[in-house]
Formats: sequence, C-alpha cells, structure tokens
Amino acid sequence: MSQPQQNPGSSASDPRPRRRVVQGIVSTDAMAKSIGVRVERMFKHPKYKKYIRRHSKVYAHDEADEARVGDRVEIMECRPLSKLKRWRLVRIVERPALSGTLDPSKLQTGLTQEGVSQADGGGEA
Repeated sequence: MSQPQQNPGSSASDPRPRRRVVQGIVSTDAMAKSIGVRVERMFKHPKYKKYIRRHSKVYAHDEADEARVGDRVEIMECRPLSKLKRWRLVRIVERPALSGTLDPSKLQTGLTQEGVSQADGGGEA
C-alpha cells in the first residue's frame, strides 16, 4: 500500500494548509444562505510609495442567514460551493449602530396616518 502524500508546506500534524481569513463589509444579503462581501486591501505603490486602496467582491456561504447589509464579517476560504462561492462566514465582527431600526416605509406610513388624524381632530374643535 502507498502512503498518502502530504501537501507541500504543511507539517505532519496538520493535514491541510492554513486557510485565508479576511474581513469585509456585507454588501448584499438578498440571496438564500449567501452574502456578497466587499473585501478591501491596501498596498504600497511600487514606484510612488503611496498606499493604494483596492477592493474585491466575493460571495460567501452564510448557513444561518444571519449577516445583514453593513455588517463587518470575517470569512474563510473553502472549497468551491457553487459557481461563484469560495468562502464561508466565520463570524460577525460588528454590526452598525442603527441596523434595521429605521424602516422608511413604516416611518412614512405612521407620519401620514398621524397627520390625517390631527387634521380631522383639529377641524371639529
């Protein structure tokens, strides 16, 4: 019998190499069990020595469907899960201060109904 071959760069105790873990901001959560994450990176320009900011959009698997738009999340590289998904959600690092507390449609409806009731009540006095 032949011995299973080790991946290059991995030790005998670690069967798989370390996987990349990055942080990003959720840009879309409209899909079922999937999120779109904007990952930013900074690097120094080789000639001008100034720092440049670049971003890429990756798709990650969110099994519990818990991440929302605007959340800062940590994602880990994994095997291909679909045509575009090669990452999975590890944890939600932080949520924005006003995540989902203000719904413009409910706010507008409430203000309109309040205005109508004040107009009716003010006319009878």
